[in-house]
Amino acid sequence: MADRPSLAEEVRALEEIVRRLEQEDVDLDAALKLFEEGIARLRRARETLAGAEQTVQSVLADASGTLRNTRVDL
Repeated sequence: MADRPSLAEEVRALEEIVRRLEQEDVDLDAALKLFEEGIARLRRARETLAGAEQTVQSVLADASGTLRNTRVDL
């Protein structure tokens, strides 16, 4: 299994997809493929963020199991 792209790579790819979709000369078939790719990349990025949130929460949990709410900007 190949390594998953990093969150930064996913964001860069999403930005490129948006840039390409904003071009006036993109045909419908290409636009649909780009849209599908964008949705898949967005889902993977959300999964990555959810995993990071779980990791942060487990690290921040104190010995009694109480979670401290601490904002972490990724």
